Amino acid sequence: MPFAGPWPVDLPEGRVIVTKDGPIDVSLQPETRAWWETIKTMPHAVLWTESDWQFAKATAIVADMGFCGGVGAMTELRQREKTLGTTHEARMGLRIRYVDPIGGEERGKLAEVRTIDGIADL
Repeated sequence: MPFAGPWPVDLPEGRVIVTKDGPIDVSLQPETRAWWETIKTMPHAVLWTESDWQFAKATAIVADMGFCGGVGAMTELRQREKTLGTTHEARMGLRIRYVDPIGGEERGKLAEVRTIDGIADL
């Protein structure tokens, strides 16, 4: 079940790129915002501490660098995503397993009962 919040941190509107002419403010890429929406709703995010959220936020900035073409950032992003458990393989390595809770219709459902008429004597 996706984590529905509350989320203790939000992404900034943009980030700063330092150039030879000085710092430039740039907006985050749409891919970064989509990435963040996926990350913040992972079911195991419900267990994250403030430091985990700050790490995820910093990872979003690394992701933005990668989405802008920074090849080196993509290597760092891969390592950070592994730490966050963003893929099935990463979750297996972290020993995170999602289990469907019993609820809804299944909770009150009774087992099927059959008559024993017609069953031979044992």
